[in-house]
Amino acid sequence: MACFLVPAAEAVVTTVAGKVMEKKEGSHNAEGHEVKIPFTRKIGWLNNMLWGGSALLAFEHVWHGEVIAKFPFLTAAANPEDAAEMLHEMSTVGVTMALLVTTVWFGMVAVSSAMEKRMNNMAEEEKEESAS
Repeated sequence: MACFLVPAAEAVVTTVAGKVMEKKEGSHNAEGHEVKIPFTRKIGWLNNMLWGGSALLAFEHVWHGEVIAKFPFLTAAANPEDAAEMLHEMSTVGVTMALLVTTVWFGMVAVSSAMEKRMNNMAEEEKEESAS
């Protein structure tokens, strides 16, 4: 019914956090030849996953008539019994979806960090070999 609102709320928070970090990161650009993906770009991956998933779920709910173009917009919000069911769905399904997307993102960040470390180690070894 409204499970897409939980990942959308997380997306709002991470978007704002990413914009704040972007301003701070812009003034602290590191120089050198080290391979490093900025954390703001990694936050952007999470934002894209959350916004995309939320949009797809919202479309699915519109398609099934659970979201309408007039107030209160969510058909379940008009009836107190349905509202309780909607809040339960948001707290179970919505939170689970948001956690799953965030967990997958953490995995992506871990893999990219390992790849960065490997590339930097290889570059350092090549530099040492060419110096000797």
